[in-house]
Amino acid sequence: MRWRPPAIGIGLYAAGLIAMAPATLLDARLAQESHGRVRLADARGTLWSGEGRLEVRDGAGRSAYASALAWRLSPVSVLRARLVYDVALGRPGARFRLAASPSRVELAGTDIRLPAQVLGLAAPKLAVLELSGEMRLQVGNLVAGSGYLQGDATLQWLDAGSGLTPVSPLGQYELRVDGSGASGRLRLRTLQGPLSLEGTGGWRAGVAPALTATAQVPPQYRDKLSPLLRLIAVERGPGQFDLRFPQ
Repeated sequence: MRWRPPAIGIGLYAAGLIAMAPATLLDARLAQESHGRVRLADARGTLWSGEGRLEVRDGAGRSAYASALAWRLSPVSVLRARLVYDVALGRPGARFRLAASPSRVELAGTDIRLPAQVLGLAAPKLAVLELSGEMRLQVGNLVAGSGYLQGDATLQWLDAGSGLTPVSPLGQYELRVDGSGASGRLRLRTLQGPLSLEGTGGWRAGVAPALTATAQVPPQYRDKLSPLLRLIAVERGPGQFDLRFPQ
């Protein structure tokens, strides 16, 4: 396919704007879209290539997570009306691709690790549990647009723990997200551990995701784990609890 000269000119003009636009514009956009919960601190460089510190903040503006972030734009993508970035986040070698166009955003090859405290930001009722462990987000290819999500992602909670119980670790858990356009499914399962969590949920266009789960506690752990679960769940019987997100 051959590009016409006007298209090349528009692409070069756009590339020039991106090359000169300061990286601080990313912080402003993140702050707007997340209502101040996600920020890019110490942003340096331009929208083309730069670095900073990605922060996830609580409702009071305190940093709950921070990690080094760097990005670099593929020049060819600008001529194709897309912005394709090579992104490095956190530990050395942790890179993924982020592609954006006016109608959609695409993530590919993502393997991100975050502290479990960020769960309390995504689901505020969990914050009281003083969560510990590591969250691992893996995305093969996920495309999001206005009213749709296509692809799949997996979020694992590894070495799960809580500052309110001596039982450690509680286990390892996995939440799978499957998007099929204007609707999608959620599935929560236990990989291992004394606390069993199983649940399902989903979403559709214009409606926030919802998840219903059950927690099962074996008899030998009930004295230590039941008081913890009563803070966030409804007790249905000895060692049996129902959880709903959001609530």
